[in-house]
Amino acid sequence: MSQIIFLCIFAFLAGLIDSIVGGGGLIQLPALLIFLPNTAIPLIFGTNKLSSIVGTLAAAIRFSQEVTIDWSIVLISTTSAFICSFIGASTVSIINPALMRPLVLLLLVVVAVYTWFKKDFGSQHIVKVQGIKQCIYAAIIGTSLGFYDGFFGPGTGSFLIFAFIGILGFDFLRASASAKVVNFSTNLAAIIYFTSTNSIIYSIAIPMGMCNVFGAIIGAKLAIAKGSAFVRVLFIGVVSILIVKLAYDMLFNE
Repeated sequence: MSQIIFLCIFAFLAGLIDSIVGGGGLIQLPALLIFLPNTAIPLIFGTNKLSSIVGTLAAAIRFSQEVTIDWSIVLISTTSAFICSFIGASTVSIINPALMRPLVLLLLVVVAVYTWFKKDFGSQHIVKVQGIKQCIYAAIIGTSLGFYDGFFGPGTGSFLIFAFIGILGFDFLRASASAKVVNFSTNLAAIIYFTSTNSIIYSIAIPMGMCNVFGAIIGAKLAIAKGSAFVRVLFIGVVSILIVKLAYDMLFNE
């Protein structure tokens, strides 16, 4: 019983952080690995995805009510992300996700440094590209990060936010809102795969999902109230923690 309680607490915190800047997997996935030490990795991943998606959906709905989302662009990313997330999830049992850690670590460092030094990054919503080029970039974002989320996952929300700001010119708040919509589709695709392979522990995923929703609702409300400046600070903090965790895993858990 205590195991479920602790996992629900971590799920709440994951929903809170993930709804604002992504990185919920940084909290929830390690918690599942710690409290379910003898459980197969596909079961851990499937349980994590199911308990995360409800919080992601709640945050996406909350954001859509308060933040202007460019649905024509976001849906392109969402569609490509859905397809590629399913493909990525199907490779979990074939390829070792740990092989991606060095590349992901490098990318996170670049993201953190760039965001830190470019003070106006994401402060305003300025469209950088339009027309067919905007659609192509949106599809590329969805394709690459959709596959990554299905296959490995940590930091997907943060990468999505960075891509929407750096490539498409969104501000932090709109980028965060858009990232939730895309993240929902990647989680859904992964869940379809994990469900088909019986890789979800429902007795754990359902109560964790309920707590994740509560955290996501509070987090989205906080982001909307505080604005892009607040989201930027939290974004840098979460990315920095992700860097430390991945570096630790590479050094001590190989």
